[in-house]
Amino acid sequence: MSAPTRRRWLTLAAGTVALAFVVAGCTSNEPEESEDTATNTAAAPAPGGTSNDEPGDKVVIGFSAPAADHGWMAAITKAAQATAEEYSDVELRVAEATNDTNLQISQIEGFINDGVDAIVLLPFDGAALTDIAIEAMQKGIVVVNVDREFSDPNAARVTVLGDNYGMGVSAGSYICDQLGGKADAKIAEIAGIDSLPLTQDRSQGFADALATCGLEVSNRVPADFTAQGGEAAAANLLQAAPHLDAIWNHDDDQGVGVMAAIEAAGRDEFFMVGGAGSKQVMESIKADDSVLKATVIYPSTQAADGIKLARLVVQGKSMSDLVEVEVPRKIQLFAPVVTKDNVDRYLPTAFES
Repeated sequence: MSAPTRRRWLTLAAGTVALAFVVAGCTSNEPEESEDTATNTAAAPAPGGTSNDEPGDKVVIGFSAPAADHGWMAAITKAAQATAEEYSDVELRVAEATNDTNLQISQIEGFINDGVDAIVLLPFDGAALTDIAIEAMQKGIVVVNVDREFSDPNAARVTVLGDNYGMGVSAGSYICDQLGGKADAKIAEIAGIDSLPLTQDRSQGFADALATCGLEVSNRVPADFTAQGGEAAAANLLQAAPHLDAIWNHDDDQGVGVMAAIEAAGRDEFFMVGGAGSKQVMESIKADDSVLKATVIYPSTQAADGIKLARLVVQGKSMSDLVEVEVPRKIQLFAPVVTKDNVDRYLPTAFES
């Protein structure tokens, strides 16, 4: 992107109205779609009548994300790379994945010095990466913030988020539907790391949704998003609760351990809802051979969406399904419930635990 082009982009970006696609949780859990509804957003026509997906000016994108120490995080980077490869006009430069905040800052400094057109960044710590992201924006580089928000909205041209509160709402609404108003139902929750805002948001959404049908969580234990932590937490939960009607487990990676504890205890009087959307969990749901009956998606496609959006912004294009001529400032992805009835739709984007 030339300096004049960047200046024009900065002027336009300053006047862009923020827009979030937020889908309210409800008992239906997902929007209705017809069979011929396109699942991939076709880009709005670019100048000259060509599709936005057709090759345009070359776009160099720097990408940085935390270490892939979790199935979901590994899928984030893999999906971003796969999406970039779909475009002949995109050159993706991937920094080494790291949980070292200072190293990630230096990676972004390197992208700035290299003069990339855009940076797609899933920060290990959003607040800590805010200043360097602002620096990139001030130098005319398009910054797309993924999953963990910066502390200043001016640090990114576009922010792509999952919906942690919505996950809880979707899980709670599904459980309400399945229990059919059973007033004395015993519902358990196996949370993630309690100190994290994302866990707090998921739990709040869950409690709020259950309240709409007169239910509440009777037993709750925190885990740590690992299989080992999930197994230990579930074992303690099952000992404390001799009877349960439903369990919501926040995370499918820790759910590997949760299922191991359930099998070891020989318990099957309840059904379980997972969280995030791993391939293993979806395959189990499809087989319908365990207590695991559903999971709530937390999209591992966020960075892939970020690659597409960065390309559109740099090339001065928009999104086809909007009248607005600019790419939105914020996009929040939906948290649908996956069951055996719709699992085939979501399996192609599932991640490996």
